[in-house]
Amino acid sequence: MFQSFKSTARPEQGPPRLAALRTVIDEAGLDGYIVPRADAHQGEYVAPADARLAWLTGFTGSAGFCIALRKIAGVFIDGRYRTQVKSQVDTGAFTPVPWPEVKPGAWLKDQIPDGGRIGFDPWLHTKKEIDEIEAALKGSGVALCPERNFVDLIWADRPAPPLGPVAIQPFDHAGETAEAKRIRLGAELASAGQESAVLTLPDSISWLLNIRGSDIERNPVVQAFAILHATGRLTLFIAPEKLSDAVRAHLGPDVTLRPPAALAPALRTLTGPVRLDRATAPLQVALELETAGIEIAWGADPCLLPKAKKNAAEIAGMEEAHLRDGAAMVEFLAWLDAEAPQGGLTEIDVVRALEGFRRATNALKEISFETICGAGPNGAIMHYRVTEETNRPLKPGEIVVIDSGGQYLDGTTDITRTVSVGPVDPEARAAFTRVLQGMIAISRLRWPKGVAGAHLDSIARYNLWLAGQDFDHGTGHGVGAYLSVHEGPQRLSRTGEVPLEPGMILSNEPGYYREGAFGIRIENLILVEEAPPLPGGDAHRKMLTFRTLTFVPIDLRLIDAQALTGAERAWINAYHAEVAARIGPRVSAPARDWLATATKPV
Repeated sequence: MFQSFKSTARPEQGPPRLAALRTVIDEAGLDGYIVPRADAHQGEYVAPADARLAWLTGFTGSAGFCIALRKIAGVFIDGRYRTQVKSQVDTGAFTPVPWPEVKPGAWLKDQIPDGGRIGFDPWLHTKKEIDEIEAALKGSGVALCPERNFVDLIWADRPAPPLGPVAIQPFDHAGETAEAKRIRLGAELASAGQESAVLTLPDSISWLLNIRGSDIERNPVVQAFAILHATGRLTLFIAPEKLSDAVRAHLGPDVTLRPPAALAPALRTLTGPVRLDRATAPLQVALELETAGIEIAWGADPCLLPKAKKNAAEIAGMEEAHLRDGAAMVEFLAWLDAEAPQGGLTEIDVVRALEGFRRATNALKEISFETICGAGPNGAIMHYRVTEETNRPLKPGEIVVIDSGGQYLDGTTDITRTVSVGPVDPEARAAFTRVLQGMIAISRLRWPKGVAGAHLDSIARYNLWLAGQDFDHGTGHGVGAYLSVHEGPQRLSRTGEVPLEPGMILSNEPGYYREGAFGIRIENLILVEEAPPLPGGDAHRKMLTFRTLTFVPIDLRLIDAQALTGAERAWINAYHAEVAARIGPRVSAPARDWLATATKPV
């Protein structure tokens, strides 16, 4: 089984590890040290060798950081993790800090008003991140100081870096050869007057070279660094043990292979301008270039937008993956509906069963993230991961949030369904309906080309806001094609500044969470497409729309149909009719019977 239910958070180990870190801080003559979640590749997910924040504090969320000072250690967590952090860290040693409401610069000025020196590892922070902190600290007497990694100095049993074997992503799924991608992106560098670009994101490098890996659990990416030249040639800095003869042949003669340790010396030999992404490249890369007097051209990772805008082959693969995954989900939900009322099911039972149905497709490569299955109050923990210690039975009258996905060779899926176990509280049903209305609103959207996700995010919240409610996460994130389940730069959130373009795939997942009571989230994946013209519309104005890729019923028992508008009822009925038509032929007879009931009109 892919998923384990062992608890990895050890709050009791936090205080002695923090004490050891403070000893190193004192020996270095510093006043504090920053411990981020990120690794040197700046991806969202990290290998065990790079899980420094979790090792130090116990907090296992996918975003956050710790600033350890002599008398206080702040653990900065965003709205997704406010509940989770309380159970994972020793709050006698670590102080949860609401971030980004409280930013690190302002917090440091409050905690050490007389100034001080704060160390950080420049391989683990981006230029953008450090610049923002330093701007907030201007005039305060607090200085940030590049240092070696202090956590690694005290982590005696730190795991070895990952050496997962590299695989070739077939052309039928990639839709473009790696050579064509390199030449195309190299030409863009040349047209911008740039000699090369440094690539540090694993999913960028994996997409560009049509390779996949197993260095990071749940995400089929290859950890490596690369320098893409304007000629289309590329230098790949990767552990040689990861590469088979077949992969070496696939990469070809225009890809030069070097070990990771050769990156820093190679940077110092480049001819500028060199493109570097302030938001994703480690600061140390910039320091190496600046020390050698090489001109830096700050700009976005050249792979980001091309990777986000899926081609026809990638879209076809994602469509097929979602139909396959949808059938597995329907088999699972039919099973759950039959078993849950009988009692005895726990969250772990549900997670195991769901993975089993996905495995039964004989196409599952991995789950796309740790399945979230939160019953009752556990559903209010947005990124809840069930463990043997937290495992909870499914009880009558409760709702259960199930957020999961699969990694298939042709695509990545991410779906959330909230289901009831018998009749539920009217307040929960009303909140579910508001969340559904937000999901429908996003699904039906048309908008002018050039609009970014930040402009659309509030539409999903409208009905919740009218009720004085909201949710503390974005409405949607980008999704890769057999790559990372969280992909930028596109997103539906207040921070989504990149205009949406055809071919981008995002999640549509509004929610609502009442701590100690219940959680609700409904999620489909959606594809950005050009919208057909409408009678009376502006002929000169190009419009975009979303097409839904996920086909799985939404629990009718949780919908207050009277609260829906006519257009909303029409959407849910049309959606369910399409689910029945597309998924019905792919499932067993018992599941088909269940599906007929689950998709009846409201």
